[in-house]
Amino acid sequence: MKPPIFTTPEEGWLARLTDRLGSYRKIGRGLLVCFMIALATTFIADHYGGPTLLYALLFGMSLHFLSDEGLCREGIEFAARTVLRLGVALLGARMTFDQVGELGIGPVLTVIGSVAIVILSGAVLARMLGLQRDLGLLTGGAVAICGASAALALSAAMPRHENSERNTILTVVGVTTLSTVAMVIYPLIAGVLALTNTQAGIFLGGTIHDVAQVVGAGYMISEETGDTSTLVKLVRVAMLVPAVMVFMWLFRASRRAESGASKVPMLPGFLVGFVVLVVINSLGLIPEVVNDGMSTLSRWCLVTAIAALGIKTSFQKLAVVGWKPVILMVLETLLLLAIVLGVVLFGGLGT
Repeated sequence: MKPPIFTTPEEGWLARLTDRLGSYRKIGRGLLVCFMIALATTFIADHYGGPTLLYALLFGMSLHFLSDEGLCREGIEFAARTVLRLGVALLGARMTFDQVGELGIGPVLTVIGSVAIVILSGAVLARMLGLQRDLGLLTGGAVAICGASAALALSAAMPRHENSERNTILTVVGVTTLSTVAMVIYPLIAGVLALTNTQAGIFLGGTIHDVAQVVGAGYMISEETGDTSTLVKLVRVAMLVPAVMVFMWLFRASRRAESGASKVPMLPGFLVGFVVLVVINSLGLIPEVVNDGMSTLSRWCLVTAIAALGIKTSFQKLAVVGWKPVILMVLETLLLLAIVLGVVLFGGLGT
C-alpha cells in the first residue's frame, strides 16, 4: 500500500497556477491566429477599401484546417463566442437616448415596425423556400437591424446545432454583400426621387444593413444626410435589445435542453452589458476618449470573432446550401426597402 502523498499549500497553489496557465496557452494560440487575421484584413480595408468583416471571413475560411487541430481549436472557439459577445456588448457605447429623441417619433416608429415585419417575414419566407425557420429569423434580424453585427449577436442567443456556424456565415456574407451594393445604389435612388436631405437620411439609415455603409452612403450625399442616416441607423442598432430578448424567449426550451440546466437566464450577459453602456453613455459618464476606445475595441472584437467563425466554416459546406438563402436575403432586403421608402414618400417623414 502506497503512503499518501501530501502537498504543501505552496505546491498546491503552484499546481493550480500551472493548470490555469496551460489553459490560457491553449486559448492563446487560436486567439492569436484570429487576431492576426483581424490585423491583416483591417490593414487591407483601410488602405484599399472594402468591408473589413467580409475580408476577415474569407481569410478565416482559407484557414479552415486549423479548426481541426487541437492546438488552435480552443482559442478559435473562445474568439467565436466570448470575444464575439464582448464586441456586441461594447456596441452600447455608440449611442445615447438623446440621439433617439432628436429624430422624433415618426422615424422611430418606422424603424420598430420595419424591424418586426422583416424578421417575421423572414421566418415565413424561409419556410416557403423550404429552409429552416431559424435561418429565416437570423437573416431577417440581420437585414432589419444592423447587418453582420446583428447576425453575430442573434446567433449568440440561438441554440447550437450542426448548421449554426454555417447559417451565421451565410448570413454575414449575404448581408455584407447586399449592404455594399445598397451603399452604391440607394443614394442614386434618393437622387432620382429628389428626396430632401432629411428624407434621404431616414431612407438610407432605415434600409442599408451595416453601419459603415450607412455612414458612407449618407455623407456621399451631404453632411445633413449623413448625420440623419447615422442616427436612424443607431436606432436600428438599439433594436438588438428587444430582438435578442425575443429570440431568447423563442428558443428557451432548446437552450435549456442544450445546456442541461433547469433554468436559462432570459437576458444574456452581453445584452445586459449593452444596455448598461447605453444608460451610462446617455448620462454622460463616459469620457469621449474612453467612448472612442470602447468603439474601437468593439470593432476589433467583432472582426476577430468573424475571423474565428470563418475558420470554423469550409467552402464545401457552404456550397451544399445553394441559392435559396441568397434569394431569401434579397427578398428581405427588397421588403425593407419597400416599407421604409413607402413611409418616407407617402408618410410625410422628413418633409
